[in-house]
Amino acid sequence: MESPEISIVVPTLNEAANLPTLATRIDAALAGRAYELLIVDDNSRDNTAEVCAEIARTIPLRLITRARPTDGLSGAVLAGMAEARGDVLVCMDADLQHPPEKLPELIAPLLSGEADFAIGSRYVKGGSIETGWTLYRQLNSGIATLLARPFAGPVSDPMSGFFALRRGTYDDAKRLTPLGYKIALELLCKCRVQHIREIPIHFGKRTAGESKLSFKEQFRYLEHLSRLYDFSYPRLVPLLKFLFVMGLSWIFAILYFDALAPLNRPIWLRVANAYLAVIGVTAVFHARYVRTQREFLVHPRPWQDFLAASLCEIGVATAMAAYLSERANVHRPMEVLLLSLLAGIATRYVLRKELQLDVRGLHHEVRKEELP
Repeated sequence: MESPEISIVVPTLNEAANLPTLATRIDAALAGRAYELLIVDDNSRDNTAEVCAEIARTIPLRLITRARPTDGLSGAVLAGMAEARGDVLVCMDADLQHPPEKLPELIAPLLSGEADFAIGSRYVKGGSIETGWTLYRQLNSGIATLLARPFAGPVSDPMSGFFALRRGTYDDAKRLTPLGYKIALELLCKCRVQHIREIPIHFGKRTAGESKLSFKEQFRYLEHLSRLYDFSYPRLVPLLKFLFVMGLSWIFAILYFDALAPLNRPIWLRVANAYLAVIGVTAVFHARYVRTQREFLVHPRPWQDFLAASLCEIGVATAMAAYLSERANVHRPMEVLLLSLLAGIATRYVLRKELQLDVRGLHHEVRKEELP
């Protein structure tokens, strides 16, 4: 196979029916250019392998099968880019909604040096969407775009899966942690893209196969956004998350504290029980953090550190409650609770800042890949 100038990465899952038409249109659009078509398949249950083998007889196609797919469509795209040999990397869907005829226009600003990232847009002048979109899908797309605006910058269609970038731009990416299907957002953010060109496209209608957009994927998109906010605003976002979790946990603690009032237990014991609610709520968010960031954790025992910090918190909160109620003669139960919660949270701030362990930490962590 001739050394390619352009690598086109197409993630697939049960898209065999679309591949012959897609490959033919790509080959016609790139006639006279050295390119390779990389089909990255996530263990499809259809005859994708056989179809690709037939296409490869006449078109420079390589099939990459992921035996154990991870990170959804985004993971498939990154797997393909890792195998790509071209200097220009293109990503597009297999469902024929992205027009292959736009490939020359998409890669042109990269080859001329006018841009380091080009993206096909439905929303710039000249772009359009196939009729038939439901109000729900339009609303879903609009909200998703709005949520991504803080780090997507002026790009009108950051949700697009039809984009291209130079190999050098891709190699400059930091901390790629893809999740779900919006890989363009990941690369726009992590590659620190400076010069972007939007190319108007007509977003067509799927002709075969099934859409992969589901409630699960939408939830994963929100998780992905959380990661990107963390990356883009490493100081502000962790603090906001800390305050959010603290406020939510205090609500549960106050409700539990009130529920224990009829039992006539000592205030310090009620505070100790109520603080368990604080620990429980925090543990839920901590679990999400560990799950999504495990490969970047510096400390190998995140749950042991969490338990140690939690025991210190509840110990300090209980001691404060005992002192206030038994020695300082503070007899208002809610006042005792709130002051004790403050003591516990202050302990969390100090211990977890030093341990670099929090719902997202209170400062920028040093990650494994940044260690000398």
